[in-house]
Amino acid sequence: MSNRFIDLLNSRDVLLADGATGTNLFQMGLMSGDAPELWNTDEPEKIKTLYKIAVDAGSDVFLTNSFGGNASRLKLHNAQNRVGELNRVAAELGREIADKAERKVAVAGSVGPTGDIFEPVGTMTHALAVEMFHEQAEALKEGGADVLWVETISAPAELRAAAEAFRLADMPWCGTMSFDTAGRTMMGVTSHDMVKLITEFQNTPAAFGANCGTGASDILRTTLSFSSQESQVPIITKGNAGIPKYVDGNIVYDGTPELMAEYACLARDAGAKIIGGCCGTMGVHLSAMREALDSRPRRTPPVLETIINTIGPFSSESDGTEEGAAAPERRARRRRRA
Repeated sequence: MSNRFIDLLNSRDVLLADGATGTNLFQMGLMSGDAPELWNTDEPEKIKTLYKIAVDAGSDVFLTNSFGGNASRLKLHNAQNRVGELNRVAAELGREIADKAERKVAVAGSVGPTGDIFEPVGTMTHALAVEMFHEQAEALKEGGADVLWVETISAPAELRAAAEAFRLADMPWCGTMSFDTAGRTMMGVTSHDMVKLITEFQNTPAAFGANCGTGASDILRTTLSFSSQESQVPIITKGNAGIPKYVDGNIVYDGTPELMAEYACLARDAGAKIIGGCCGTMGVHLSAMREALDSRPRRTPPVLETIINTIGPFSSESDGTEEGAAAPERRARRRRRA
């Protein structure tokens, strides 16, 4: 059976994904602490506007407003019994916008972490995580998502549970982890570890990679590390639009459209097949990325010095993969794709 996302992946040199969810929704009036997923039913026109921003900017695939749509995260808002409804509607709204586009656009069902720590340190079990992810996956599938897309993962156990749940849902899937602590996830996973991890799954992802993190320079270094492993699975890169700064009490990302255009081309040259933005990435950034990818020729993979000179310095000297590189102290926190 043909799949819109897989067809795009196989037929295009590079795919442009979308940008930030939170940053755009905050511009529309979402308040800090609110659950964006509730807007799927409370403010559907705004969610369709969010999706249309990506499509109008040239994205080939965009993620649904369902990042925190699992039962564990929704319980914080007394909405744990609405998993099916909120995820299904998120995908239905996305399907509506994608089907109206004048070109082929794929809808990716966004799945974020549970927000809980796995056994033996925490209380989350593998079976419960699979159940939560499967519930969300089936609803996104029912709503018309072309592919499932788990993102901002830090623990191998959580990625493993998501992969099993997506196999049960019989859907193609993508997975990204967030490497934000000296080239590692907050649970100590390196880019090399992730490549090894995905080869262990019964259902290999359609694409894998990194999202969020500490800035465009760092995620480009991680992309080069993925490429060096010579995996046959396409690579995803979704970096933040610069570095966050507080301006008049608000978080503002300092990445310009010009910088993100440079980032997009460097990501492509570094080996990424799917390129998008994460926190701070707006439609104007995506448009600049689209234009750059379409007009600038592919180059040889960049060296680290080129990334520094073009995008800016790395946040750490190490990407975590060098022999003898120490793992950072582990810490627990919850993060939403902003």
